[in-house]
Amino acid sequence: MAWLRLLTIIVISCLSKAHPQLQSGLDLGSLTRELLHSAKEPAFFDWLKRVRRRIHENPELAFQEHETGRLIMSELESLGIDYSWPVAKTGIVASVGSGLEPYFGLRADIDALPIQELVEWEHKSKKQGKMHACGHDAHVTMLLGAAKLLERKRDELKGTVKLVFQPGEESYAGAYHMIKEGAVDNVHAIFGLHVTPELPAGTVASRPGPMLAGSARFQVIIQGKAGHAAQPHTTRDPVLAASLAILALQHLVSRETDPLEPRVVSIGFIQAGQAANVIPETVSFGGMFRSMSNEGLSYLQQRIKKVIETQAMVHRCTATIDFFEETMRPYPATVNDESMYEHAKKVGEYVVGKSNVLMMPMTMGAEDFSFYSNKMAAAFFVIGTRNETQKPNYGLHSPYLIIDEDVLPIGAAFHAAVAISYLDNHGR
Repeated sequence: MAWLRLLTIIVISCLSKAHPQLQSGLDLGSLTRELLHSAKEPAFFDWLKRVRRRIHENPELAFQEHETGRLIMSELESLGIDYSWPVAKTGIVASVGSGLEPYFGLRADIDALPIQELVEWEHKSKKQGKMHACGHDAHVTMLLGAAKLLERKRDELKGTVKLVFQPGEESYAGAYHMIKEGAVDNVHAIFGLHVTPELPAGTVASRPGPMLAGSARFQVIIQGKAGHAAQPHTTRDPVLAASLAILALQHLVSRETDPLEPRVVSIGFIQAGQAANVIPETVSFGGMFRSMSNEGLSYLQQRIKKVIETQAMVHRCTATIDFFEETMRPYPATVNDESMYEHAKKVGEYVVGKSNVLMMPMTMGAEDFSFYSNKMAAAFFVIGTRNETQKPNYGLHSPYLIIDEDVLPIGAAFHAAVAISYLDNHGR
C-alpha cells in the first residue's frame, strides 16, 4: 500500500501546481461571486460613481495631484486603512492585511493630461486645459473599491496588500520614483489594470511576456554657421545636416533591425530659421524611439547618437543630443511574468467569464508600469470600457473620451480577487 500512498501524494502535488486554488483550499468561484456581488450593490456602486466623478471634475497633472491625493486619503481614512504619504512627491501607499509577508501590490496611476475636455456632461472637468483622458480617474476609483472589499476581509488575508496610488505616469516615470523611494520594497508581485475603450465593457485582456514597448524621447540641436542663402559656401548648413541625419535614422529599423523584431524611430518636430534667404545657425528636431525589448531600446539610443553626431560632422557641424534620462526618464518594455499572467487570467475568467478574457496583441504603446515589471513578478491587464449605446466611441487621450461606469465594480472585484487569491496561494 506504500506505493499507493506515494502515487496519491504525487497526483495531489501535480494538481496543486496546475490549480493553485486546490493547494490553498480557496474557492475562487465563490470568492469572485461574493466580491462582484458586493461591488455591484447599489450603495457600493453609487459610492464608486461619486468617487470617480469627483476625481474626473478635478484633474491634476503629473506630480501636482494634491486634491486627488486628499480625496484618496480621506476615503482610506473612512475605511480605517493606514497609509504613507507623501511618496514620490504626491504618491500614496496604503496597507491592508496582517502586516506580514508576503506583500502583494495593486497599483493605480492618479495623474491627468493637458487636454481640454470636449464632452458635455454634468461632471465635465472644471480645470481649463486638463482632463482625465486616459482613464486614471477610473483606475483610482477601482483601487479604492478594491480597498473597501479587502478591508472587509482584512482578518482573512494571508499576508499584506500594498495599495500603490502612483503619480506622474504620463511621461514622467512616476513608477520609477515610487520604486526609488521604497514604495514597493519587499513586494513579491504586483498587478495593474488599465481601461481601454477599444474593448467592450465586461471584457479584460492581456498576454504573457512582452506586452507594451519600451519608449524614450530625444531632442537634437545641430549647430552650424549662418549666412546668406546666395553664398552657401561661406556657411556650414545645419539644415542639410539635420535633413540627412533624419533620413539616416530611418535605416536603423529598415536596415539594422531584424524584420521580426518590433522597433520604431519617429521624428515628431523640426525647427529651423524663418527667412527664406538665410541659412540658419541652428536646427533642432526631436522624436521618439520604441522597442519591445530593453536591449533593443538601448541599441537604438546608442545608434541614434552615433548617426546624428556623424552626419553633423560630415557637414562640418556639431550636434548635441538630449535623451531626457532624468527629466522624462525612458520607459522600459512592459513584460508580464508568465506565472503572474496565468494567475490573473484565471481570476479574470471567474470575474467576467472565460470567453471574456481575451489575448491582447503586442502594441508599441508604453506604460510606466514597466518599471514594476522589471523589478518583480508583474501582470498588467486592460479592462474594456466601451458601451455601444454611448456614441461616438473615442480612444484614450481623446478630448471626447467616455467611460462606461459599469466597469468600476468589475475592476474593483478583479483587483481584490487577484490579491486575495495570490496571498492565499503564497501565504503561510
